[in-house]
Amino acid sequence: MQLSYDPRRNIAYLRLREPSGTQVETVRLSDEVKVDLAADGTVYGVELLNANAQLRACDGGHFVLVDETADRRVEVPLPEVA
Repeated sequence: MQLSYDPRRNIAYLRLREPSGTQVETVRLSDEVKVDLAADGTVYGVELLNANAQLRACDGGHFVLVDETADRRVEVPLPEVA
């Protein structure tokens, strides 16, 4: 899994798996969220438009990874974007 962010376009993309030749369709869920799906319903990625506002909407401007099994939480501060 990889989260990438393009500050020039203010778009974030959460890649869950590589398509590696699989045909995916982009489904628009809202004005700010698109999901890449395979024909079998497998989710390959999620695109966030206006990402800065969406990613900073909670958790104090941090990307938070929670491992509930190990009861571990890692916070990574998101970069400031003008």
